[in-house]
Amino acid sequence: MGPAGIVPRRAVLAGGVGAAAAASFGVLEARGRTGRRDLPLYSETVALGEAGARTPVPVGRVDLLVEGTRVLRTDRYPARLVHAEAEFLGSAAAWTRAGGRWSGITRTALLDLRVLTHGLPAAVAGWTSPWRYVWPRDCAHVAVALARCGFLDAGLAQLRFLQEVQGTDGWFEARYDATTRRSPDRRPRQFDGAAWALWAVSSLLDEPGADAERVLRGLEPLVRRSAAVLVDNLGPDGLPPATPDYWELPTDVLTLGIAAPVWAGLSHAFRLLDVLGDHAGADRVGMAADAVSRVVSERFGVTGYGRELGGRALDASVAFLFPPYAVYPPSAPVRAALDRAEAALQRPAGGLAPGEDWRSDGVSWTPQTALFALVHAQDGQVARATRLLEWLDRHRTAAGSLPEKVLHDGRPASVAPLAWTAALTLLTVSAVQGADEA
Repeated sequence: MGPAGIVPRRAVLAGGVGAAAAASFGVLEARGRTGRRDLPLYSETVALGEAGARTPVPVGRVDLLVEGTRVLRTDRYPARLVHAEAEFLGSAAAWTRAGGRWSGITRTALLDLRVLTHGLPAAVAGWTSPWRYVWPRDCAHVAVALARCGFLDAGLAQLRFLQEVQGTDGWFEARYDATTRRSPDRRPRQFDGAAWALWAVSSLLDEPGADAERVLRGLEPLVRRSAAVLVDNLGPDGLPPATPDYWELPTDVLTLGIAAPVWAGLSHAFRLLDVLGDHAGADRVGMAADAVSRVVSERFGVTGYGRELGGRALDASVAFLFPPYAVYPPSAPVRAALDRAEAALQRPAGGLAPGEDWRSDGVSWTPQTALFALVHAQDGQVARATRLLEWLDRHRTAAGSLPEKVLHDGRPASVAPLAWTAALTLLTVSAVQGADEA
């Protein structure tokens, strides 16, 4: 689902943006063609039925829900499911239960993560069929968001799933069937999966109540394999291999969507191996991180941090050069690139597109909008983060779920809820509240 001209169906099935990868119904538009694309909303949300099975709630039928829950109202709806939800919310970290301006979006995002993980070994991206898979990138974000909300064990479970499905060579597939733990198709593997895993493990160490020894004892194979694959696959010039990134389009050109997470992942690997006492291993990944840092600064920086190596078209992945992903504050040129990207990616309804080269169809994407909100919040730009959070809050479905897309006129569209957006939103609210309390 990307800006690569008229895309044949075989490419549609191989392409996409993050968790949205499989969900292009019909022929895509040519790059640069302007217009206002109309897409349906597939469901108001997803709810649990009597047997605990997930069911998409049809558009306009929020009356099917027990009010304020993700439980279907039937003639004999199970009170135990409503009670379990209430217990879940009651066990969340105090900041998620606090009243105030973000209480609505926090509550529903947390419930949506619950319904997309309930009874599964890891969070699926959504419950409309093309999204019913586990993407490593999304899974890593869900792990961190659950831990941030007070569910450390649930976050660890997400990462244990990644450890179980990771190849012995350290690579990850683009996505996995949660039941079979296998790739459902022949999409190319993505080099950023190991980087996202390392970022998530490192992030969990910083959560209240996290025992570093316990976390790393259970995830040491994931850490070591991920660190090794990132180091071993760098070229002599420090360049990571060119693979699909979160756009999930085949490419032979290195993108910032790979280079930036790899830099972040190596930086977090340095910390993790050092905590494990492997100082030689930490030094090795530290040197690799320095090499990738130079590549990003020199080779991408010279063209203003464009999406592709040597290109100038901006992309949302410039946000991966900021905390919480990067371990160091961004440089002035990186800050300028983020500002330019945010302006270039604006869409009519007020959200952001994935990239400057994305087709001009008037559609805003909530994951990219939430991504910018998160890095602004982490960077102390609370007013900018708040503006984007308010936009996300206004464009939820009638059931309160965050959709994947928002049309030019503000209507929610595509799949709802989307796990990546829900996780990013929770992390943003946490960062905003933390900044407000500082």
